[in-house]
Amino acid sequence: MEDEKCNEVKDKKQEVIDGYTLKYHANGKTVWSKGKMIGEKPEGYWEWYRTDGTIKRSGYFKKGDPVGEWVTYDSKGEKYKTTNRG
Repeated sequence: MEDEKCNEVKDKKQEVIDGYTLKYHANGKTVWSKGKMIGEKPEGYWEWYRTDGTIKRSGYFKKGDPVGEWVTYDSKGEKYKTTNRG
């Protein structure tokens, strides 16, 4: 029974709106990530958010692999760090 609870925490609520897959934090209300999927893989521009709604990270995927510029944001949503993922 406890194993089932662990799986529930890992499985985030998600929905697809206008072609974008939205995954939610464990609270089921605030968006955790947003981007497009092709099959089972992320594709194109994605964003991740904190539970308070501020942006945490953004970047691009190509066939499921991170590519190009990835940005990490501070707790106020301001650009903190940029990394190039080849």
